[in-house]
Amino acid sequence: MDYFPIFLSLKIAVIATVIVLIIGVPTARFLAHSSFRGKETFETLLILPMVLPPSVIGYGLLLLIGKRGPIGKLLNSLFGINLIFTWRASCIAAVVVALPLMYQSCKAAFLNIDPNYEKVARTLGANEFQIFFKISLPLAWPGILSGIAMSFARALGEFGATLMVAGNIPGKTQTIPLALYYAVENGDKVTSNILMSMVILSSFVLIYGLNKWLKSIHYN
Repeated sequence: MDYFPIFLSLKIAVIATVIVLIIGVPTARFLAHSSFRGKETFETLLILPMVLPPSVIGYGLLLLIGKRGPIGKLLNSLFGINLIFTWRASCIAAVVVALPLMYQSCKAAFLNIDPNYEKVARTLGANEFQIFFKISLPLAWPGILSGIAMSFARALGEFGATLMVAGNIPGKTQTIPLALYYAVENGDKVTSNILMSMVILSSFVLIYGLNKWLKSIHYN
């Protein structure tokens, strides 16, 4: 059995989770406590990949980061970088589909924080930077951790958009879902069963562990 798809999937899932964490947490904090013209439109665009078909997301990414797309053409002309049919394209696809989960989870966590805590901190002279890291972030941590777990699981199982922008190239862009699809097509039941079991088991352990941890926090 080829272990490359396993290592590549884990690599992509970790990188994508870190990226959506960096983007999702401050974005959720900002939008949860702000009001401006066009907020609903911006928020809708953030959440849209959650409901769009993977093929639509993949095609949209092709239009953006492909050789003739605005981002792809710019990167190619300035740095000679081609994203299509590379593991980086898989990572971009994973970020796009995982970001809505991180954002929704973090936003709910920030909205559930009692605003009086932040108001008291301001009256005591704390700036917004201190309030975010010393009050908002610790109180919202359970929701943020939920977002991390769901984003990682989503990035690990991403298939449709990845197939569109990265293809199914063994030893280069083949992730677990793509390897599973390829194994099923070729009648390789042993590999198919192993890969399926790995994804289901890892996702189960991740969600089960998260629920147990959140339950322990609630009762403590």
